Amino acid sequence: MSELPESKIPPIARLPEEWQPVLVASGEPGFRAKQVFRWIHRGGEFDPDKMTNLSLGLRQKLKEQGLAPPAEVADVHASRDGTRKLVLKFAGDARVECVIIPMTRLDDADAQAEASDEEDEEDEQGGPERTKVTLCISTQFGCAMGCRFCASGQAGLIRGLNAGEIVAQVLESRRLLKGDEELRNLVFMGMGEPLHHYDETARALRLLNHPEGGAMSLRRITVSTVGLVPGIKRLGEDFAGKVGLAISLHAPDDQTRDRIIPMNAKYPVAELIQALRDYPLPRRRRITIEYTLIAGVNDSLEQARTLSELLRGLRVKVNLIPMNPIEQADFRAPAQGRVDAFQDVLARAGYSCFVRTRRGDEVSAACGQLAMADELVRQKRERDRERAERRDEKA
Repeated sequence: MSELPESKIPPIARLPEEWQPVLVASGEPGFRAKQVFRWIHRGGEFDPDKMTNLSLGLRQKLKEQGLAPPAEVADVHASRDGTRKLVLKFAGDARVECVIIPMTRLDDADAQAEASDEEDEEDEQGGPERTKVTLCISTQFGCAMGCRFCASGQAGLIRGLNAGEIVAQVLESRRLLKGDEELRNLVFMGMGEPLHHYDETARALRLLNHPEGGAMSLRRITVSTVGLVPGIKRLGEDFAGKVGLAISLHAPDDQTRDRIIPMNAKYPVAELIQALRDYPLPRRRRITIEYTLIAGVNDSLEQARTLSELLRGLRVKVNLIPMNPIEQADFRAPAQGRVDAFQDVLARAGYSCFVRTRRGDEVSAACGQLAMADELVRQKRERDRERAERRDEKA
C-alpha cells in the first residue's frame, strides 16, 4: 500500500478505502467512496459530470481533485489478424502502447488447461459464444532493462506510469472491443519492466482485482519480468502466488544471457531459477518461460538440452518466440526447421512447449516490437547533431 496520504494518490489510483477519508473530509458520506470507485473501475467513466447518481456538489469536488481522463487514444493500428495496437498519450507527452489480441484456439486451450474448477464451470454456462481477447499493457514509458532484442528499451527509461495510468489502458481498451469480444486475459508484457516499478504494478493489480471494480480474477492476469529476483519474491508474498508469472529467460546459461540481457549480471541464471522454485505456485498453475529464439545466439540443440535440464523439477510451460524484427538490432529469427528442432528437444523432455506465431507484426505490435518511435527519432537526431558538431570541430 502507498505511503502517500490518500489525497496525494491520483484519483483513478485510489482504492475505495482511500476514497472514503478524502470524501468524508470534504463533507460527503462515506458510502460515496464505493460509488465513485464503481463509476471509474466498473463503468470506465472518468468524467464526473456523467456520474449521474452523485450530487452536483460532489461532481464539482471530484473535478477539483483532478478526476479527469488520464489518457487520450492518439492512434489505433489494426492488423489483418485482428490484433489492434493502441497508442495512448499521457501527461508529459508520454506515448505508451498496449495491444488487443484476439485469442487463437491454441491460446484458449492453453488458458483453459490452467483454469480453476470454478472458472471452468463459469466458462461452460450458457450464452452466445464470444471471441476471447488478451490485452497486453505497459507499465513504463520506455524501459531500463536494455534487452538487446526488444525495441522498448532502446531509448531507455523516460518515466514510470502510475497505477491509474496502467489501469486506464484496460479501461480505454475495453471501449474498443467489438460486440462479440470479451476481455479474458491480461498480461503485463508491454513497454517497461513491471517489477522494476513494483509498487505501482501491485497497486494496479489490486485496482483491477477489486470486487467493487472490474473484479478481474488474478488467475487471469500474468506479470512478465526479465528476472528481478526481489520483485518475484514480493509478488509471490503479496498475492500468494495467484498472479501468473512469466519469465523472460531467453538463454539457459549466464554467458549467453549476459550477451542479450544486461540485468543477468545482477541476477544470474542460478539465482533466478531458485526464485522460481521458491514462488508459491498454486495447484494446477505453471510458470511461463518466455524464450525468444535468435539465430546463432541461443537456438542450438545443445542450448535446448541445457534449458531442459535447467528447468527440471519446475512446473513450467515454455513459449518459444522466433525473433520479431526490430530496426535497432541485427538479430534475426532462426529458420523454421531449427525452431522445430529446438521445440522437439523440449517436448521429448516432457515439457509443454508452444511456438508462438507472430501477431500484429505489420503494425509493430508483436512481442518485443513496442517502441517509443518519437523518442527514438529525437535521440537519433541528437546523435546526428553531435556527430556533425564533432566533424565541424575537427575541420
